[in-house]
Amino acid sequence: MKIKTVLLLLPLLALSACNKVETKATEFKYWNECDSLSALKEYVEDVTNSSSENFIPKEKRIATFDMDGTFYGELFCEYHGQAYLEYRMLEYRALEDETYTAPDSVKEAGQAIKDFIENGTALPSGFDMIHARAAATAYADMSLKEFDEYCKNYLSKPAWGFENMTYGEAFYQPMLEVFDYLEENDFTYYVVTGSDRFICRSLVCDALGIAPNRVIGMDVELKAKNQGDTAPLSYLYDAKNDDIIRTDNLLIKNLKMNKVKQIAQEIGIQPVLSFGNSGGDASMHNYALSNPDYRSAAFMLIADDNVRDYATPEKAIKLGEEWKEDGYHVISMKDDFKTIYKTDARKLH
Repeated sequence: MKIKTVLLLLPLLALSACNKVETKATEFKYWNECDSLSALKEYVEDVTNSSSENFIPKEKRIATFDMDGTFYGELFCEYHGQAYLEYRMLEYRALEDETYTAPDSVKEAGQAIKDFIENGTALPSGFDMIHARAAATAYADMSLKEFDEYCKNYLSKPAWGFENMTYGEAFYQPMLEVFDYLEENDFTYYVVTGSDRFICRSLVCDALGIAPNRVIGMDVELKAKNQGDTAPLSYLYDAKNDDIIRTDNLLIKNLKMNKVKQIAQEIGIQPVLSFGNSGGDASMHNYALSNPDYRSAAFMLIADDNVRDYATPEKAIKLGEEWKEDGYHVISMKDDFKTIYKTDARKLH
């Protein structure tokens, strides 16, 4: 009877297999035909071809992506400067959040961002670190769950300068297709950003399905809620009464060489692909390009489209020429992208 049952099931299994829908390869419907996309496809096809001398095993196919200005908007400012999501969020926290009384250092950083956004006033020298320390202070004592909820509440706000788009939706659609393409070809990609790691997790993990352990960013020290001043090696986490909270102790601003350091520490495999949009990503690119074992490539995206986004094309084009000389492939938002944001988003200014 068992044999007969199996024989009866075989035709059904075969029918089920025939009816299975094959997963479609990425169509790149948001891209124009262009050199940058051709270069990416040629690279991926070469290194995933088992007959190629450049074949890369699946476990070594590591790609790193900067976030702001690489696959997510960063020019949320009339003066076309880098008004990153985390800058806008700190401005809100410092100057508008009625539930929070900001200390002077946080207010000053928030006001500097506001003045830059509204009047074009130059940000103070070294503002990357000024902002990082102010942000560490501004969100101190929040549990990770509370901070995630705070971030997601802010992400639901309308993105500055756009209609029909929230901050949580401000992804570059063509670059999301690159994620899909790499995943289909057995690459593992990581987000390696100068922005706060936990802001980035709130933004990308649910929306894009990126695992939290594949997000590397700016970090503050974490501790147990009831730990106080007790050293970590002397404190026992209380399963019933504790929680993990943020502190005001900034550990690392994940830019430039720090990106290379964090990739080496957290991933442990030298990347073969790197995507970015600024000089802060050059060290990360060069680390990938110096891979001694496998063919590698690096891509820089330039914000040269001031019709569909906020940009300074002349500056972007000049940077693009310099980056080509450095051996990077250059992606032009203006020429290479059929669309930038979600199709119903509209630039207002």
